Parts: sequence; C-alpha cells; structure tokens
Amino acid sequence: MRHKVVRVLAGAAAATFVVAGVAGCQDSGSDNNAGGASGECAGQIAIMGAITGSNSGLFLPSVQSAKMAIEQFNTKENCKVEPVEFDTTGSPTQAPQVAEQIVGKPAILAVIGGGFSGETKATMNKFAAGNVAMVSPSATAIELSEAGNSAFHRVVGHDGVQGAAAAGYLKDTLQAKKVFIVDDSSTYGAGISGELKKGLGALVAGEDKVQEKQSNFAATVSKVKSAGADVVAYAGYTNEATPFIKQLRSAGVTAKFVGFDGLYDANFAKGGAKDAEGAIVTCPCLPATKAGGTFSADFKSKYGADPGAYGAEGYDAAMILLEGIKAGNTDRAKLSEWVDKYDKAGVSKHLKFDEKGDIDRSKVVVWAYEVKGGKFEPLTDIKLS
Repeated sequence: MRHKVVRVLAGAAAATFVVAGVAGCQDSGSDNNAGGASGECAGQIAIMGAITGSNSGLFLPSVQSAKMAIEQFNTKENCKVEPVEFDTTGSPTQAPQVAEQIVGKPAILAVIGGGFSGETKATMNKFAAGNVAMVSPSATAIELSEAGNSAFHRVVGHDGVQGAAAAGYLKDTLQAKKVFIVDDSSTYGAGISGELKKGLGALVAGEDKVQEKQSNFAATVSKVKSAGADVVAYAGYTNEATPFIKQLRSAGVTAKFVGFDGLYDANFAKGGAKDAEGAIVTCPCLPATKAGGTFSADFKSKYGADPGAYGAEGYDAAMILLEGIKAGNTDRAKLSEWVDKYDKAGVSKHLKFDEKGDIDRSKVVVWAYEVKGGKFEPLTDIKLS
C-alpha cells in the first residue's frame, strides 16, 4: 500500500458554518468524526485551489464539476457528502497553511486538488502526514509523482507526456523552424519548458525566464525579435501571458504564440483580446464534447455554459472519492486505500493509478486548442509516441 500513516480521528462535534482561514477559506462543515459512524454515506471532501485570483479561470471549471458530481451523487444515493472549498489563490506560499486547516478538520476525508503544481508540491507532505488522499484534476509537474508521496494522485497526464506531444505538434503540424521558449520560473512553467526543449532539440532558437507577477516583458520581447523565431512557446499562467502577448504584438512580433494547459483559461482567451486570436494551447484534458456519459449536457444545464479546462477531470476526481465513501470508506485511512486501488472508467478516461499516483500513460490524452473569437476551440487530439 502507498498509504502507511494512520491518523486518530477526533470525536464528534456539532455542525457549524465557518468562514475563516488563509486566502478566504470557505468551510461550511463541522469538525465531527470523519462524516459520522463507520459505514454511513456521509462526510466532507475539501476542494483546494485558486478559487479566486488572477489565474482562477483555470481551476474553477473543475470546482464546478466536482460540486455538480457531489450534488448528483447525494441525490441519487441519498447521501450527505459535503464539498468544502479552500481558496489558495494558487499560491505555493499560502497553500501550506490551507493544507494545515484541512488536515486539522477530521470531518474532511480527502481533498480534490491542488489545482496548480506549485501549491500541490508545497502541500503534499502535509496531506501525507495526515493520511489525507489528494486527487488533483490538473497539477501536471513531473516531480510531483517522482517524490514518492503517499497522498498524491492525479487524473491527468504529466508534463513529460504533454511536453513531448507539444514538441511533436510544433514540428509536424505547425512546421516550426525556430522556437523561442519562455517560462515563468514556477514549478509548472520550468518543468514543461524543460520537457519541450528535450523534444525540440535544435529547433530551439532561444529561451528566457520571466517571473510570476511580472508586467514588463520588454527585455524578453527584444530577445524574441533578435532570434527571428516563428513560434513563441510560453510556459506559465494567464496573469503574465496576457500582457506578454500584447507586448509581443505591439512590438511587431507576428510569430505564432503557443502555450500549454496553464493558459487553457477563459480569462486568457478573453483578456488577450485580438492579440490572443489564433494562439494555440495544448492540454492533457478532453474537450467537453468528448466527455463520457451526460457530463457535458448536465454541466451546461446547471451552469448555462460548456465545461471549461479540466471540467471532466474535476468530475472524475470527485467520483473516485464519492464511490469510496459509498462503499463504506468513511475514514481517511480506508478512503486512501480505496483511491490507491481504484480501477474504473470515468468521463475523461479510464482511471487507475500506478504506484506513483499517475494515471496509466496509455489512457492519457493531449489536445490542441485554438483561440477563436475569445474562446477555445478544439483542434486535434495529438497522437502520443
């Protein structure tokens, strides 16, 4: 078994509604004994990630999907599972305190998240110590599953797969001649840019690093122009990518702009306005129309829009935990073991974790999307080598 830490759960307490904690933690639950008596179909599931903040558009579709899964499940099974949202704003410095709050609430059986790689890396040891299984819908850094952490699982492919797929797409489909690579120095950005460089080899015409919260990219724009690149590949998030692409276009750089799943965010497509038009992003996530069952129709009926980034994956993360609770795994240790052994088709793919917490590579998908009219349109399923 991957999970070896057993936590002694606290006694029952009256349910209360609390709004407290770091970065706007929204806790609507109690500190009772892990959802009630053994075998009762009840408990709490934390949802941790960028619920607010400049990059929240990447995480919110998975939050909505997870909450929809819980609502549907409770109605169908006559259960009392409660989602409890914890807002990290995606920050690796704020996330550890949020994780401590989650671990300190025995009613919470497991966590959906983190949403981003940096916050996941910063919290996974705390969750392992508390025997709290974490199932991420969107954290893709390779190092997360290489760390030997007992709590970590993800329902998406890692950046090794996405980076190789993106490199193949740039070479074979875009016919790129010179690629300039920029990353935001984050756990995620540095990881995916490194994998892209491996795949592109001699096609890399130059590279540069920027920083999160940076707003002036004049030096990087100058390097791109000097390199004569026909493709600019940006590994990072919306908050920096939006001003960067605007400054590239203002400087007369017409190179194709390519990003990765960190930019599969409605705020990038809209915020970049005409400058983002035609930009391409890759993502190890399914288009809404390709998800299984009635997921896409249910989402649109409930929220009035199609699912966004990692929507189907957020739904799958929730269902893994919900089915475990239904099967009677209403304490942390048992639910952790359930997740380790899970082997069933979800709406995004077949879900089975290896000993590192990764999904079987043969089940991973990577899609290319293009910004058209302020929205992402699916282009093609990139074939994996």
